[in-house]
Amino acid sequence: MAKKPKGSFDFAGWATRFNIKCSDGRTIKNEAFMHHDGMTVPLVWGHKHNDIDNVLGHALLEFRENEGIYTYGSFNSTDEGKRAKEMVSHGDITALSIYANKLKHKGSDVVHGEIKEVSLVLAGANPGAHIETVLAHSEDEGDEAVIFNVSDQLFLEHSDQQDDEEKNPKEDTKVEKTVQQVFDEFSEEQKNVVYAMIGLALEEGGKKTQEEDTMKQNLFNNTQQNDEESILKHEEVLEAIKDAKKVGSLKTSFLEHGITDVSQLFPETQAVNRTPETISRDMNWVQKVMSKVKHSPFSRVKSTAVNLTADEAKAKGYIKGDQKAEQVIVALKRSTTPQTIYINQKMDRDDVVDITDFDVVAFLKSEMRILLDEEIARAILIGDGRLASDEHKIKADNVRPILGDNAVYTVPKIMEPASGESEYAFAKRLIKEIIKARKDYKGSGNPDFFTTEDMLTNMLLIEDTNGRVIYETVDRLKTALRVSDIITVPVMENVVRTNDASTFDYTCLGILVNLNDYNVGADKGGAVSMFEDFDIDYNKEKYLIETRISGALIKPYSAISFELKTNHVAG
Repeated sequence: MAKKPKGSFDFAGWATRFNIKCSDGRTIKNEAFMHHDGMTVPLVWGHKHNDIDNVLGHALLEFRENEGIYTYGSFNSTDEGKRAKEMVSHGDITALSIYANKLKHKGSDVVHGEIKEVSLVLAGANPGAHIETVLAHSEDEGDEAVIFNVSDQLFLEHSDQQDDEEKNPKEDTKVEKTVQQVFDEFSEEQKNVVYAMIGLALEEGGKKTQEEDTMKQNLFNNTQQNDEESILKHEEVLEAIKDAKKVGSLKTSFLEHGITDVSQLFPETQAVNRTPETISRDMNWVQKVMSKVKHSPFSRVKSTAVNLTADEAKAKGYIKGDQKAEQVIVALKRSTTPQTIYINQKMDRDDVVDITDFDVVAFLKSEMRILLDEEIARAILIGDGRLASDEHKIKADNVRPILGDNAVYTVPKIMEPASGESEYAFAKRLIKEIIKARKDYKGSGNPDFFTTEDMLTNMLLIEDTNGRVIYETVDRLKTALRVSDIITVPVMENVVRTNDASTFDYTCLGILVNLNDYNVGADKGGAVSMFEDFDIDYNKEKYLIETRISGALIKPYSAISFELKTNHVAG
C-alpha cells in the first residue's frame, strides 16, 4: 500500500471502487489496478487529456485491498489548477473518475488495465468514486491543523493562522468581481428576478438603436482588452435597476448606465440531459435472450443424442426358431464451430475534441455494445436477416438460428391461412396450436414464448361471445399457454423463412423455447473485447468491438416454431 502523503495534498478520495457496477455495465475487480499502488498520474479535468491546459496537477494512487483505488490529489499553480482547487474546496465538484486503457475482461468484469489519469468530473461512471477529504493549506505547511467534520467531508484549517488573524486583523482589500462571478453567486430566486426584469426591458425597448447593433461584445467575456468600459460591475447593475423607477423604463435605465446589449445578460441554453437520447428499437428482449442462454468456456461444441422413439428401437417378442433381431438405436450428433462477430466505428478526432457536453467516446462504446448484443440475440432467435451471399452474414453453421433449425431440434408447426378470418380469430387459433403443440416439446422445464408485439396485442384483445376480453392480463395468457414468460421481439416483425425448393414462404408467428437449451460458447480470449486505434493519415479515431462465439440448440426437440404458410413471391 502506498505511503499516505503528509500535508502535500489538497484533497483525497476514491478514484474508483471495486466490485461496483459502472454506468457502462462493467465492474472493476480487485486485481485490476493493484500494480498501480504508489504510482503518480496526471490530474485533469473531464478526461480531456489531449489539451495541456486541462492538466490541473497530479494524483498519487493507493491500492486498498477489496475496496478500490484511493487517491491523493495535488493542484498545480496554473489558473486552471487554482480554479479547480477553489471549486473542490467549495464543494462544487465532488466526483472522481479514472481513464484506463489496455483493459482485459472476463465477461463484463475488468481484471487488468493501465490507469493513465485521474479526472475531476461532474458525475462519474463509478458510483463509489468521490472526494472524501479536502485540505485547506496555510502559508506555513508546518502549522498545527484542527480537523472539523462538515457534511461528511473533512476540512482542515490551521489554528496558528487563525490566532494570528485574530491578533493582527488584515486590512480589508476588496477585489472587484466580474459580472459572471457576481451572477454565479446569485440564488436561483435572484436569478429568476433578473431574467424577468431583463425580459420586460427587451419588450419595452422596441427596435434596437444603432449603438446596440454595433455592440458585439459579450458582457460576461473578460478576455478582451482591459478597458473599464468593457467590464460590467455589480454596482452598475444595481444602480440601473434602482433608477428604472425614475426613468420609467428598465431598458432606458440600463442604456443610461452604459449597458448597451441587454440580451447578453441571458444565460446560454443548457442541455437537460448529459448524453443524447437514443432512438432505437425496444431492447428489453435482448438482455433476456443474452441472460437466458447457456454459456460454455469453449467455442467448438458437439452435441450428441440418441433417438429411442423409432420403431426399430422397441423391444421385440421372440418366436422359437427365429433369429433374434438386433435393436437399432439412431444416434444424432452435430458440431458447431465459432465465428467472429464485430462492429467497428470511427470518428474524426476534431469531433471528439469539440464535443465537450458529454464523453462522446464512452457514449459511442456503450452504443456499440448494445448493438453487438442485439445482433447476436437476433442471430440466435431468427438469424441475422442477411442473404447467404452477403460477406458480412453471421453464418447459420456457426450461430445456428432457432427458427429454421433442423427439425430434430426445432419442430416446425405450420398453420394454413383461412379465407375471411379476422386477426383476432387467427390469434385465437394460434393459442390453440401452441397449447396442443406442447406434447411435442422435449426441452428443459417451462419454455418462454417469443413473438411480436402485434401478435401479443391480438391475443389480449380476443373476446368471448359476450364481448368480454378472455385474457385480461399477460399473466393470464401465460398461464393458458403454459409458458414462463411472453417476450416481444421487434425484429421478429414480418420475418419470412423462404424455401427455394418450395413454392411457399413461411412467416414467423412465434418461437417456443427454453434458452437454457441453447449453448453459446467462447474460448478464452474470444469474449467481448473493445479495441481502439488512431489513423494518423486521416485523423480518425477508430473503435472495434468483437467477440468470437458459436451457438446452437443442444437438446433435440427443445424448440417449436409457429409459422404461417403463404405463397412464394419471387424476388
